[in-house]
Amino acid sequence: MHFSKLEKSVNPIYDTNNIFAKIIAGEAPCVKVYEDDLTLAFMDIMPQKDGHVLVVPKEQAVTIYDISAEAAQACMLTVQKIGKALERAMGVTGSTIFQHNGSSAGQTVGHFHFHVFPGSLLVIKDHGVQFEEVGKLKEIAELIIAQLESPHA
Repeated sequence: MHFSKLEKSVNPIYDTNNIFAKIIAGEAPCVKVYEDDLTLAFMDIMPQKDGHVLVVPKEQAVTIYDISAEAAQACMLTVQKIGKALERAMGVTGSTIFQHNGSSAGQTVGHFHFHVFPGSLLVIKDHGVQFEEVGKLKEIAELIIAQLESPHA
């Protein structure tokens, strides 16, 4: 689905050329974990921890303050699905979910998104430092997808 089919952000600083916009539009690759009409979840290519998943709305929004209520609700439902599946896939009993609002808060891509990590943040790599091999990302994605498709999901 392309942005033209969804409500545009009222935020004038949204950059339609950001990498997440390109991924959503199918103009850049990703290792997809889940997708519905309003959201997309994919593996972070520079994970801070194995199993690091990003959840984005398909709506154009830079921060949580720009996103519509409908897209916010859709993101939370997707975060819940991904978080539960991620915990089972990675064999952990907890997860960490966070998001940044603005570059001064650590946001590096100008498109609203959630980070979903298995377990704790106590042992993580620095943000945006090292690319992971696509093969490894695909292996982890397959584990998560299997849990999403599980009858126990």
